[in-house]
Amino acid sequence: MKYLIYPLIIFMLNLDVLNAKSILIPMDNTQKNHLKSYGIIYNHLKNGQNEIKWCLNYLGGSFLINYDDNLYEKIVSQGITCKILNERESTLLVNELASFNNNFEVVILNKFARIALYSPASASPWDDAVSLALKYAEIPFEIIYDQDILNGRLVEFDWIHLHHEDFTGQMGKMFTQKDQFWYQNQLMEDRNMAKSNGFKKVSLLKNKITVMLKSFIIGGGYMFAMCTATDTFDISLASSELDIIENSLDGDPTSENINNNLKFQETLAFTNFNIYTNPRVNEFSDIDASPNYSPRKITEELDFFELNDFSSKNDLIPSMLNQNHEKIIHGFMGQTTSFSTSKIKPNIIILAENQKLEEVKYLYGTLGKGFFCFLGGHDPEDYQHFVNEEHTDLNLHKNSPGYRLILNNILFPSAQKKKQKT
Repeated sequence: MKYLIYPLIIFMLNLDVLNAKSILIPMDNTQKNHLKSYGIIYNHLKNGQNEIKWCLNYLGGSFLINYDDNLYEKIVSQGITCKILNERESTLLVNELASFNNNFEVVILNKFARIALYSPASASPWDDAVSLALKYAEIPFEIIYDQDILNGRLVEFDWIHLHHEDFTGQMGKMFTQKDQFWYQNQLMEDRNMAKSNGFKKVSLLKNKITVMLKSFIIGGGYMFAMCTATDTFDISLASSELDIIENSLDGDPTSENINNNLKFQETLAFTNFNIYTNPRVNEFSDIDASPNYSPRKITEELDFFELNDFSSKNDLIPSMLNQNHEKIIHGFMGQTTSFSTSKIKPNIIILAENQKLEEVKYLYGTLGKGFFCFLGGHDPEDYQHFVNEEHTDLNLHKNSPGYRLILNNILFPSAQKKKQKT
């Protein structure tokens, strides 16, 4: 008899598994590892599965996946909180979320985005928040740079990330770093890249790259940018026919009346801004609401931004980009920390902001068939990151709401889009 008891106990313990229909991954404050959850979803899509439901506004933007033994074991092994639902429970949940009487919505994820990170071979010693997030979540990506874009490789990707790149061609105005090995390497790489491709100056090369990336978006691509890449991208587009770099840096004089001749119709997100041409002013324009040449208007302890609320049924895309277990998130600085509200085009959707300071932290827009999203700041878990500091260890920040915003952008292209009503 004792030989029959053990199998019976095992059978009883596994009744839930045997009756399983779905795996629910909650993304509220009960979740033990938010960031790894995104990797599970992305790689399940990459492996050919297309029955993943993103439950917007339900338990912090939870995921519902068809049950699979191997998937369940992987979820548990990575310390991700999950719950098994039987067929009746799954059906009731989906029907409830689909009801018009609430602010929930079910989005079907049916493909994975081919991801590229724009980065030089001579990458600087600071870390990149997106690359850290992808590596921690075990989401594969490929690094590309100017030559790859000039060679037409953008067609190989659906999603591209830009981080601290200075698209004005001034190396971030980091002239205090001239003695640094990384600075000299990247300066040489950019100059050699420009020369080998027939550009007289790095600024002309970078302008060509911004135009090609803009075409990538128009054709249906998705571009996500942080820190310096946000404002310098639009500055490059607006000044494509002007010289905004002083003679001491590029060997020829600046154009006359620069700020009166900017082409704001060419930019993605910003308008009516003024460019700073002084090479000793460590700022590019008045787009940045927290310019580097003056102290932050608020102390670190009080620095927060708030995610805006959207109707998941009427404003599907903003809702996806804002899924989180926190509504108010601690701020973080960067060479471009946030965006002046007055410099943002009226068609842009503001995802997160600090209204008291009149600054926007996070925004989204469309262009042609594609999309773009800008997030101000450098690292969501390092308030004021400096060159040569240690990289952020995401094992210590498994539930970071700031890093969740980055990973929402990774999954967004996987969603079956509905036509927006706004």
